Amino acid sequence: MLPFAFFVGIAAFCSTMIGGSLALRLRDRLHIILGFSAGAVVAVAFFDLMPEALELAGTAHETSTIFAFMALGFLLYLLLDRVLLLHSHAHEEHDREQSRGHVRAGSLSIHSFLDGIGIGLAFQASPAVGIIVAAAVLAHDFSDGINTVSVVVRHGGSRAKALRWLLVDAVAPVVGISVTLLFTVSQESLGLLLALFAGFFLYIGASDLIPESHHAHPKFLTTFMTLLGAAVLYVAIHFAV
Repeated sequence: MLPFAFFVGIAAFCSTMIGGSLALRLRDRLHIILGFSAGAVVAVAFFDLMPEALELAGTAHETSTIFAFMALGFLLYLLLDRVLLLHSHAHEEHDREQSRGHVRAGSLSIHSFLDGIGIGLAFQASPAVGIIVAAAVLAHDFSDGINTVSVVVRHGGSRAKALRWLLVDAVAPVVGISVTLLFTVSQESLGLLLALFAGFFLYIGASDLIPESHHAHPKFLTTFMTLLGAAVLYVAIHFAV
Protein backbone atom coordinates (compact mmCIF):
# COMPACT_ATOMS: atom_id res chain seq x y z
CA MET A 1 0.00 0.00 0.00
CA LEU A 2 3.00 2.36 0.02
CA PRO A 3 2.30 3.51 -3.57
CA PHE A 4 -1.14 4.58 -2.35
CA ALA A 5 0.57 6.42 0.50
CA PHE A 6 2.47 8.47 -2.08
CA PHE A 7 -0.83 9.40 -3.73
CA VAL A 8 -1.97 10.60 -0.32
CA GLY A 9 1.23 12.64 -0.10
CA ILE A 10 0.46 14.28 -3.45
CA ALA A 11 -3.07 15.07 -2.23
CA ALA A 12 -1.59 16.61 0.92
CA PHE A 13 0.76 18.71 -1.24
CA CYS A 14 -2.15 20.04 -3.31
CA SER A 15 -4.32 20.75 -0.27
CA THR A 16 -1.54 22.68 1.48
CA MET A 17 -0.75 24.74 -1.62
CA ILE A 18 -4.41 25.64 -2.15
CA GLY A 19 -4.78 26.79 1.46
CA GLY A 20 -1.64 28.90 1.32
CA SER A 21 -2.55 30.41 -2.03
CA LEU A 22 -5.91 31.44 -0.62
CA ALA A 23 -4.19 33.14 2.33
CA LEU A 24 -1.95 35.12 -0.06
CA ARG A 25 -4.90 36.12 -2.25
CA LEU A 26 -6.70 37.51 0.82
CA ARG A 27 -3.60 39.20 2.21
CA ASP A 28 -5.42 42.53 2.55
CA ARG A 29 -7.71 40.80 5.03
CA LEU A 30 -4.87 39.21 6.97
CA HIS A 31 -6.47 39.78 10.38
CA ILE A 32 -9.38 37.56 9.33
CA ILE A 33 -7.00 34.87 8.07
CA LEU A 34 -4.93 35.17 11.26
CA GLY A 35 -8.06 34.78 13.36
CA PHE A 36 -9.01 31.59 11.55
CA SER A 37 -5.40 30.38 11.61
CA ALA A 38 -5.15 30.94 15.36
CA GLY A 39 -8.16 28.74 16.01
CA ALA A 40 -6.90 26.12 13.57
CA VAL A 41 -3.41 25.93 15.13
CA VAL A 42 -4.79 25.56 18.66
CA ALA A 43 -7.35 23.02 17.45
CA VAL A 44 -4.65 20.91 15.79
CA ALA A 45 -2.80 20.82 19.13
CA PHE A 46 -5.86 19.94 21.21
CA PHE A 47 -7.85 17.70 18.87
CA ASP A 48 -5.16 16.07 16.72
CA LEU A 49 -1.65 16.11 18.19
CA MET A 50 -2.53 15.57 21.87
CA PRO A 51 -4.88 12.61 21.33
CA GLU A 52 -2.43 11.03 18.88
CA ALA A 53 0.43 11.51 21.35
CA LEU A 54 -1.55 9.91 24.17
CA GLU A 55 -2.61 6.99 21.98
CA LEU A 56 0.84 6.27 20.53
CA ALA A 57 2.98 6.87 23.62
CA GLY A 58 0.44 5.86 26.27
CA THR A 59 1.37 2.20 26.15
CA ALA A 60 4.98 2.89 27.21
CA HIS A 61 4.84 6.17 29.14
CA GLU A 62 2.79 7.64 31.96
CA THR A 63 0.25 10.28 31.00
CA SER A 64 2.17 12.77 33.15
CA THR A 65 5.30 12.13 31.07
CA ILE A 66 3.46 12.80 27.81
CA PHE A 67 2.02 16.04 29.17
CA ALA A 68 5.48 16.97 30.41
CA PHE A 69 6.70 16.76 26.80
CA MET A 70 3.85 19.05 25.76
CA ALA A 71 4.89 21.55 28.44
CA LEU A 72 8.52 21.15 27.35
CA GLY A 73 7.57 22.00 23.76
CA PHE A 74 5.71 25.12 24.92
CA LEU A 75 8.61 26.27 27.11
CA LEU A 76 11.29 25.49 24.50
CA TYR A 77 9.41 27.58 21.97
CA LEU A 78 9.03 30.34 24.54
CA LEU A 79 12.80 30.27 25.15
CA LEU A 80 13.57 30.32 21.43
CA ASP A 81 11.17 33.22 20.92
CA ARG A 82 12.77 35.24 23.71
CA VAL A 83 16.29 34.50 22.47
CA LEU A 84 15.33 35.98 19.10
CA LEU A 85 14.16 39.09 20.96
CA LEU A 86 17.29 39.36 23.12
CA HIS A 87 19.71 42.25 22.52
CA SER A 88 17.78 43.46 19.47
CA HIS A 89 18.26 46.98 18.12
CA ALA A 90 15.98 49.24 16.14
CA HIS A 91 17.78 48.69 12.84
CA GLU A 92 17.57 44.93 13.36
CA GLU A 93 13.83 44.92 14.01
CA HIS A 94 12.79 43.85 10.52
CA ASP A 95 15.33 41.02 10.30
CA ARG A 96 14.43 39.81 13.79
CA GLU A 97 10.73 39.68 12.97
CA GLN A 98 11.40 37.75 9.78
CA SER A 99 13.54 35.28 11.75
CA ARG A 100 10.64 34.63 14.09
CA GLY A 101 8.38 34.02 11.10
CA HIS A 102 10.89 31.54 9.66
CA VAL A 103 11.10 29.65 12.96
CA ARG A 104 7.32 29.37 13.16
CA ALA A 105 6.98 28.30 9.51
CA GLY A 106 9.79 25.79 10.08
CA SER A 107 7.99 24.20 13.02
CA LEU A 108 4.82 23.87 10.95
CA SER A 109 6.84 22.26 8.14
CA ILE A 110 8.48 19.79 10.54
CA HIS A 111 5.01 18.88 11.79
CA SER A 112 3.98 18.22 8.19
CA PHE A 113 7.11 16.07 7.78
CA LEU A 114 6.05 14.04 10.83
CA ASP A 115 2.59 13.73 9.30
CA GLY A 116 4.24 12.08 6.31
CA ILE A 117 6.17 9.72 8.56
CA GLY A 118 2.94 8.88 10.35
CA ILE A 119 1.22 8.08 7.04
CA GLY A 120 4.10 5.89 5.84
CA LEU A 121 4.36 3.95 9.11
CA ALA A 122 0.60 3.55 9.31
CA PHE A 123 0.47 1.98 5.84
CA GLN A 124 3.34 -0.30 6.83
CA ALA A 125 1.23 -1.44 9.78
CA SER A 126 -1.94 -2.08 7.74
CA PRO A 127 -3.97 -0.51 4.92
CA ALA A 128 -6.88 0.23 7.30
CA VAL A 129 -4.70 2.12 9.77
CA GLY A 130 -3.00 3.96 6.90
CA ILE A 131 -6.29 5.19 5.47
CA ILE A 132 -7.46 6.48 8.88
CA VAL A 133 -4.19 8.35 9.51
CA ALA A 134 -4.16 9.72 5.96
CA ALA A 135 -7.73 11.02 6.36
CA ALA A 136 -6.78 12.80 9.57
CA VAL A 137 -3.75 14.41 7.93
CA LEU A 138 -5.65 15.55 4.84
CA ALA A 139 -8.32 17.03 7.10
CA HIS A 140 -6.00 19.76 8.33
CA ASP A 141 -3.50 20.16 5.47
CA PHE A 142 -5.60 22.95 3.94
CA SER A 143 -5.29 24.97 7.16
CA ASP A 144 -1.59 24.06 7.36
CA GLY A 145 -1.07 26.04 4.15
CA ILE A 146 -3.01 28.97 5.58
CA ASN A 147 -1.08 28.82 8.85
CA THR A 148 2.34 28.70 7.16
CA VAL A 149 1.65 31.70 4.95
CA SER A 150 0.04 33.59 7.84
CA VAL A 151 3.03 33.33 10.19
CA VAL A 152 5.51 34.41 7.48
CA VAL A 153 3.44 37.40 6.35
CA ARG A 154 2.58 38.28 9.95
CA HIS A 155 6.29 38.73 10.71
CA GLY A 156 7.07 40.91 7.70
CA GLY A 157 8.01 38.24 5.18
CA SER A 158 7.52 38.95 1.50
CA ARG A 159 5.14 37.10 -0.80
CA ALA A 160 8.12 35.26 -2.33
CA LYS A 161 9.31 34.06 1.09
CA ALA A 162 5.79 33.01 2.04
CA LEU A 163 5.56 30.99 -1.19
CA ARG A 164 8.93 29.33 -0.53
CA TRP A 165 7.86 28.27 2.96
CA LEU A 166 4.50 27.13 1.60
CA LEU A 167 6.32 24.93 -0.90
CA VAL A 168 8.52 23.50 1.88
CA ASP A 169 5.44 22.75 4.00
CA ALA A 170 3.63 21.16 1.04
CA VAL A 171 6.59 18.94 0.10
CA ALA A 172 7.29 17.90 3.71
CA PRO A 173 4.64 15.12 3.93
CA VAL A 174 5.90 13.55 0.69
CA VAL A 175 9.46 13.56 2.08
CA GLY A 176 8.21 12.07 5.34
CA ILE A 177 6.50 9.22 3.52
CA SER A 178 9.69 8.58 1.53
CA VAL A 179 11.80 8.47 4.68
CA THR A 180 9.73 5.59 6.07
CA LEU A 181 11.19 3.42 3.30
CA LEU A 182 14.61 3.78 4.97
CA PHE A 183 13.88 3.23 8.67
CA THR A 184 11.12 2.77 11.20
CA VAL A 185 10.23 4.81 14.28
CA SER A 186 8.59 3.26 17.31
CA GLN A 187 5.07 4.41 18.08
CA GLU A 188 6.18 5.50 21.53
CA SER A 189 8.90 7.81 20.17
CA LEU A 190 6.57 9.25 17.53
CA GLY A 191 3.99 9.91 20.26
CA LEU A 192 6.47 11.91 22.32
CA LEU A 193 7.48 13.93 19.25
CA LEU A 194 3.82 14.75 18.60
CA ALA A 195 3.45 15.84 22.24
CA LEU A 196 6.43 18.16 21.82
CA PHE A 197 4.87 19.71 18.73
CA ALA A 198 1.54 20.11 20.50
CA GLY A 199 3.37 22.42 22.89
CA PHE A 200 4.91 24.31 19.97
CA PHE A 201 1.51 24.84 18.36
CA LEU A 202 -0.13 25.99 21.59
CA TYR A 203 2.55 28.64 21.98
CA ILE A 204 2.24 29.82 18.37
CA GLY A 205 -1.52 30.10 18.61
CA ALA A 206 -1.84 31.56 22.10
CA SER A 207 1.10 33.98 22.18
CA ASP A 208 1.33 35.11 18.56
CA LEU A 209 -1.61 34.49 16.24
CA ILE A 210 -4.48 35.18 18.65
CA PRO A 211 -3.07 38.46 20.04
CA GLU A 212 -2.06 39.71 16.59
CA SER A 213 -5.42 38.91 15.00
CA HIS A 214 -7.15 41.01 17.67
CA HIS A 215 -4.71 43.92 17.54
CA ALA A 216 -6.43 47.08 16.25
CA HIS A 217 -9.06 45.06 14.41
CA PRO A 218 -12.79 44.46 14.96
CA LYS A 219 -12.92 42.12 17.95
CA PHE A 220 -16.20 40.40 17.11
CA LEU A 221 -15.14 39.33 13.62
CA THR A 222 -11.69 38.08 14.60
CA THR A 223 -13.10 36.25 17.64
CA PHE A 224 -15.71 34.63 15.43
CA MET A 225 -13.04 33.57 12.92
CA THR A 226 -10.89 32.07 15.70
CA LEU A 227 -13.84 30.04 16.98
CA LEU A 228 -14.71 29.07 13.41
CA GLY A 229 -11.14 27.91 12.74
CA ALA A 230 -11.20 25.71 15.84
CA ALA A 231 -14.66 24.35 15.00
CA VAL A 232 -13.79 23.54 11.38
CA LEU A 233 -10.66 21.63 12.42
CA TYR A 234 -12.53 19.81 15.17
CA VAL A 235 -15.25 18.66 12.78
CA ALA A 236 -12.74 17.70 10.07
CA ILE A 237 -10.56 15.68 12.45
CA HIS A 238 -13.58 14.12 14.17
CA PHE A 239 -15.08 12.84 10.92
CA ALA A 240 -11.68 11.86 9.53
CA VAL A 241 -10.95 9.51 12.40
